[in-house]
Amino acid sequence: MKIDLTDTTASKINKALVQGRRAVGTPAVGMVLTLVIVTDEENAYDALKAANEASREHPSRTLVVIKRVSRSPRDRAKPRLDAEVRVGADAGTGETVVLRLYGEVIDHAQSVVLPLLLPDAPVVVWWPVNAPTDPANDPLGTLAQRRVTDTYAAEQPVHELAARAEAYTPGDTDLAWTRITPWRSMLAAALDQVSCEVTEVEVEGEEFNPSCELLAMWLADRLNVPVRRSRSSGPGLTAVRMGSTCGPIVLDRADGSLATLSIQGQPDRAVALKRRETAELIAEELRRLDPDDTYASALRFGVDRLSDGSGTPAEESKPEAGSAPAKKAAPAKKAAAK
Repeated sequence: MKIDLTDTTASKINKALVQGRRAVGTPAVGMVLTLVIVTDEENAYDALKAANEASREHPSRTLVVIKRVSRSPRDRAKPRLDAEVRVGADAGTGETVVLRLYGEVIDHAQSVVLPLLLPDAPVVVWWPVNAPTDPANDPLGTLAQRRVTDTYAAEQPVHELAARAEAYTPGDTDLAWTRITPWRSMLAAALDQVSCEVTEVEVEGEEFNPSCELLAMWLADRLNVPVRRSRSSGPGLTAVRMGSTCGPIVLDRADGSLATLSIQGQPDRAVALKRRETAELIAEELRRLDPDDTYASALRFGVDRLSDGSGTPAEESKPEAGSAPAKKAAPAKKAAAK
């Protein structure tokens, strides 16, 4: 069921939600959170589609905030709020409200969103594109327990990572980090099978890919060994090679779907390591609403390497001066994936 409201208010939108629930017989008590998507008209469809698919696992009220800037100076001065309310089959397993803001209302989006939040339920704000430099201090970001960005959508992803590190606040996360969860899990499982010292690491992937940079930061942070960043034609991450006292450990994914895990003295194994859709990434982030300390640690470890102003990934990430000697693989492997 869809209800269109033109030049409306938050009060009328809430009444339309109640009307829609009564019409289709859908209760509000089954929803576990409010997901606020801040995007533009061009990317709204894809973001909403991903959110609807994720709502099968996390029933939620989804608020899509689209800031419309009119080209006409006369229309630009007219504040207006249009809304599209969706309930039932048109909104996945929750409720959806598409909000289009015009004029001065654009600068007060938080006042529009606040009355529409589910009471006593956590709030997650997601910026698919054009995320603010400091999400925690953004007017909409202040309403949320979790703030999700995506540096992959930025024009300069590496510089964007440096900005994320400088402005990090507990509760921030990034889909570039979520994309490497299977890689971190697989590498931790590989280290579980050996008891030797990791001496060096090479991370291979596309140039300017933030997920490759984050994986290199995480490995350098947890293993405290030199990490070299090499480039390939992709797609995305293509390989991680670890040198150890027991021989090389290699996780190689050339086609973006199937990877090969090679450990010295053991037969090679094929492992599923496909590139995941945005809906899967958002569903994973909605499973946890507490701060991701592992992400924070990796991000802060690499901020100096990313802030060199060159705009290109550094070739090597080494432990800081005066740090402890290289850790054994056994303790390092336990701090792996979520």
